[in-house]
Amino acid sequence: MLDEIKKIEDSARLLYSEKEVETAIKHMADKISLLLADRDPLVLCVMNGGLITTGRLMTYLKFHLTLDAINASRYRNQTVGSDIKWLSKPTSALKGRTILLVDDILDEGFTLEALYNYCQKQGASSIYSAVLINKKLKKKKPIMADFIALETEDYYLFGYGMDYKGYLRNAAGIYACQ
Repeated sequence: MLDEIKKIEDSARLLYSEKEVETAIKHMADKISLLLADRDPLVLCVMNGGLITTGRLMTYLKFHLTLDAINASRYRNQTVGSDIKWLSKPTSALKGRTILLVDDILDEGFTLEALYNYCQKQGASSIYSAVLINKKLKKKKPIMADFIALETEDYYLFGYGMDYKGYLRNAAGIYACQ
């Protein structure tokens, strides 16, 4: 497996450098701060991909918030998505709260839609979403993120939380598989 990962890593094309990603996250944080600074939001990190984006984003948010995690996966360390599998739900009460879902990528939108619907059913007063990457697709998505740091064409990506078969999430930059 590690030989395959090394080949993917070596042949990948850098789309966004670490500096470009950090700048984009900071700009996204500024927009989020304008809207949510006085709303006492609960930030829900969408695991595992949203871990790095959430961590970096939180350092730029200059208001009080609470943090929890949610994990619903379509990919489960594969390169093709399937049905949504719930792995964990937040321990915090969502009823009456302003929610900010933070994820690494908005691909087809099915996972974000399921997360949004879950928060609605739990009684959240308002729900916002922030993604590091919006993948531009030719088909319409069932939901769009409220805050988007960067966009890419339809490539398979890794880095900054996005993985290739469970690996390469820790790459400092965003890469497209060739």
